Amino acid sequence: MKCPICGTELVQSRRSGVEVELCPTCKGMWLSRAELEQLEDKVFDFGDDKKGTLVFDSTVTDAKCPQCEKPLRRFRYRLFDLEMDFCDEGHGFWLEADEDARVLELMKKEESDIERKALAEDRWAKQLRHLRSGGFLDRLRGLLG
Repeated sequence: MKCPICGTELVQSRRSGVEVELCPTCKGMWLSRAELEQLEDKVFDFGDDKKGTLVFDSTVTDAKCPQCEKPLRRFRYRLFDLEMDFCDEGHGFWLEADEDARVLELMKKEESDIERKALAEDRWAKQLRHLRSGGFLDRLRGLLG
């Protein structure tokens, strides 16, 4: 397979613990859908349904899929401020140099945000149970009258 950016032959390599096809020239990498999910799962433990939609909207690029040579499409990864390309035929995703680290950073932040939201919801539910408890309502009625 050839790099969609510079045309160099891609080589099998390991990045962030995941097997990818790496361009030795521009350091971009080609990942299958399973490899991208494996990368995300390195730091995100809540399951795929909590990650959000991967691609919302995309535009055609001049780069070609290393497998089928059809034009790649560019999108904002899970609506974050990271753009990457993908093959509309489902062959994979093109990440530029070191964007695997950015994916890990974004997934780690997303997991942290979910944990924070879950903690806040849990505390709010406890507060509501306390407010609805008979003891609290009786004290409130006693104060009011």
